[in-house]
Amino acid sequence: METFAVDPEIFVQLFVALTLGALLGFERLLAGKEAGMRTFGLVAVGSCLFIIIGEIVMQEYFQMFNFDPLRMASSVITGIGFIGAGLIIFQHELKGLTTAAALWVASAIGVSVGFKMYVIALFTTFLTLFVCVGLWFFERYLEKKVSNK
Repeated sequence: METFAVDPEIFVQLFVALTLGALLGFERLLAGKEAGMRTFGLVAVGSCLFIIIGEIVMQEYFQMFNFDPLRMASSVITGIGFIGAGLIIFQHELKGLTTAAALWVASAIGVSVGFKMYVIALFTTFLTLFVCVGLWFFERYLEKKVSNK
């Protein structure tokens, strides 16, 4: 079996994906949700790793067969959809939808880090935090306004 030269940036990519995912998970933890830092961190790292693997395979074997790393990203998106569906609980009301959506975004952040799009990943992390925290407060404000009328 052939061994591959490992680019040290791969370790940075995995660490960045873990950190950004865990940051989103920390917000969900503070919000009292089931999925927290470990879940979000693992989803981001796993998504990143799948892209890294796809990139390595493409570079090593592109002469032998046609490989599109975007297919790997597509598969990651599909897989995360199943995990997200498992987070959504139907009882008397719909629960877990925001966490499932945030987990889906954490996967996209991992994919973007896998493709070395660090600025996009960082911006998306902060944008997601704004949605989960800032818009939560805004929603509560609007609910109070509407219920007082």
